[in-house]
Amino acid sequence: MTPVHFTFSSAFILGLTGLAFHRTHLLSALLCLEGMMLSLFIALSLWTLQLNSTNFAASPMLLLAFSACEASAGLALLVATARTHGTDRLQSLNLLQC
Repeated sequence: MTPVHFTFSSAFILGLTGLAFHRTHLLSALLCLEGMMLSLFIALSLWTLQLNSTNFAASPMLLLAFSACEASAGLALLVATARTHGTDRLQSLNLLQC
């Protein structure tokens, strides 16, 4: 494994562990998801550059578009929960009351 591959895979793993173990606020969960998506975007971009193929040239841009949609939906949920519940703490949210 090259140092570049190790760097981006460890960035993805750190985002995943942050999402799994540090779920106190919705904003921190969204930031972990965004870090995971950015590491995937950079790794996919480097992979297409290493292969020198134009077949996969559109896939990083497609991933970036989905990441932007995910971020906007997450921020909309953050604003909605902050307005209705007064906080973004995940422990105070109850799916049965929503």
